[in-house]
Amino acid sequence: MKLKDMKKEELEVLSYTDLTEMILKENKKPMNTANIFKKICDLLELSEEEYSSKIGDYYTSLTTDKRFLLLDTAEWDLKDKHKVEIVLDEDDEEVFDEEEIEDREESEEENDESIEITDDEIDLDDSDDLEELSIVSDDEMEDDM
Repeated sequence: MKLKDMKKEELEVLSYTDLTEMILKENKKPMNTANIFKKICDLLELSEEEYSSKIGDYYTSLTTDKRFLLLDTAEWDLKDKHKVEIVLDEDDEEVFDEEEIEDREESEEENDESIEITDDEIDLDDSDDLEELSIVSDDEMEDDM
C-alpha cells in the first residue's frame, strides 16, 4: 500500500524510520534528511515548529538504523540497494563483500571460543615470587659495584 493511500491513524502507528523506509522505496532514489522529514511531517500533519524541534532526533535515528546508508552526496538510501566494500589497507587491493566479512567474523568467534586456559597456566599466587626477594643495604650495593 502506498503512503498517500494510508489513513493518518495508520501512519501515526509507524515509527519515523519505518516511514522513511517506505518513502525511499516509493521514491526509488536517495533523498536528503530535510526532504524526507518534511514529507513525514506532511503525512502526519505536523507543524513547522514540530519539524524544527524533532529533525535532530530524526537524523540521529537514521544514523543508528542499519537499514539506511548515508551517501557521499549527503543523501539517505536503503542499504539493501548498495554493495558495501571494505578495503583493508591502502596498499592492499583485496576487497571483501559483506558475506565474506561475516564469514570471517564467525570464524574468528569460533577460534576465540576454542581457546581454553587452565588454572595451571595462570599463576595467581604471587607469594612465591616475594619469598625469592631479599633486602640489600646500600653498603652491600656499593660493595657489589
